[in-house]
Amino acid sequence: MNVNNKSSDAATTRHVAQFIADTRASALPAEVVALGKKSILDGLGLGLSGSIAKSGEIVVAYLDTLGLKPGAATVIGTSLRVPARFAAFANGIAIHADDYDDTQLAVASDRVYGLLTHPTAPALPAALAVAEARGASGKAAMLAYHLGVEVECKIAEAIDPRHYTTGFHTTATCGAFAGAAAAASLMGLDAEQTARVLSLAASQAAGLRENFGTMTKPFHAGRASESGVVAAEMVQLGWTATDKGLEAPRGFFKAAGGGFDPSAITGKLGAPWTFATPGISIKPHPSGSLTHPGMTEMLRLIKAHGIKAADVVRVRVGTNSNMPNTLIHNRPTDELQAKFSMQFSMAILLLAGRAGLGEYTDEMTHRADVKAMIERIDFVVDDEAEKAGYHKMTTLLDIDLKDGRRICGRADFGKGSPSDPLSYDDVAEKMRECSDYARWPRAKAEKVIAMVRDLEELPSIERLMAQLRS
Repeated sequence: MNVNNKSSDAATTRHVAQFIADTRASALPAEVVALGKKSILDGLGLGLSGSIAKSGEIVVAYLDTLGLKPGAATVIGTSLRVPARFAAFANGIAIHADDYDDTQLAVASDRVYGLLTHPTAPALPAALAVAEARGASGKAAMLAYHLGVEVECKIAEAIDPRHYTTGFHTTATCGAFAGAAAAASLMGLDAEQTARVLSLAASQAAGLRENFGTMTKPFHAGRASESGVVAAEMVQLGWTATDKGLEAPRGFFKAAGGGFDPSAITGKLGAPWTFATPGISIKPHPSGSLTHPGMTEMLRLIKAHGIKAADVVRVRVGTNSNMPNTLIHNRPTDELQAKFSMQFSMAILLLAGRAGLGEYTDEMTHRADVKAMIERIDFVVDDEAEKAGYHKMTTLLDIDLKDGRRICGRADFGKGSPSDPLSYDDVAEKMRECSDYARWPRAKAEKVIAMVRDLEELPSIERLMAQLRS
């Protein structure tokens, strides 16, 4: 790990800016385009379900207090059209509201898988809002989204892991660069301007993990997306900033992480694209991604062995030491805490046999049978899981039954990860779940599914956004 600012680090911000300014849609490999479409569709569905969350109601009420003039950008799931920065803010919150959005995989073994970024939540809202405001095509919006995800993920991979482990939320901090890259691309800013955009975004990058399990976690994603848009809009008007906001001794990497590995960025942007390697996971459950390997394995064991909740004496869930550092709510009292509870996630699978939007509710956390099952689940650090490396989410299950049997299982990754991916049709079904949950017209949802499949053919992103407006 390089924590100094040697000559090899000196041009990191300008290197990233040049990549954003120079990359065209033709540079996107077909595989990356296809993978991106799944995450884009996933994000749009989550924007709908998140729009009816309590946080969504508050956001709309807040926007109403601002006395905004009508804008060109859609707040998903509403009739509102507002200036781009506010649409990015609202939609970023909505996409992350249910903690059902995609997650970045790690490359290096000292990076904590699932604890890097939720890449789509800050990248997509900025891309959509600026594209809609500027009358851009589906292809232009898609490129901007991919640039946002790529820059965000490579920056998250590069910063010293101390950044996350001491309390920063990378979706909030690195997500600001996603919004910045997407907006700068759509505005056609050159490399010099884009370097200033990145540095202005760096000065806005913030967000603390102590707020996990509250509305402030999705606020992080919305604010990051908005920060990127604001940075690009200000620079386009002539705002100044340093051209080394990432790598300077008083820059983002040093101040927020203590250092970084420049080799994780230099020569690595788009080579390979993060979507291709190591990949991005799409969630099958609306809970913290660290619960998903264990949940995938628990579902498999329930089905394979016919496990009934009444027959369970004890469940031991063993993971590496970073996972309890995030799944902090051992006895959740509301739906947001439940999303960061390994015990709740295991309990609800045993009791309900599923874990979707309808299971992660306040009512479920108050049920007596859920509380009783939670008391039978031990969530511990396991030596074997620790040795597997933090770039995995190794989870070991030991289920003791009343008949004396012990059923064991292990998973390193969950359903929806690149090793066990969801297909486009799978994501389309998830989109339908989200739109139905939001009581959105099914006909509109089906049009969104069809449009995203051929996104690069859309002459205007407005056609897509019209299906997400009431």
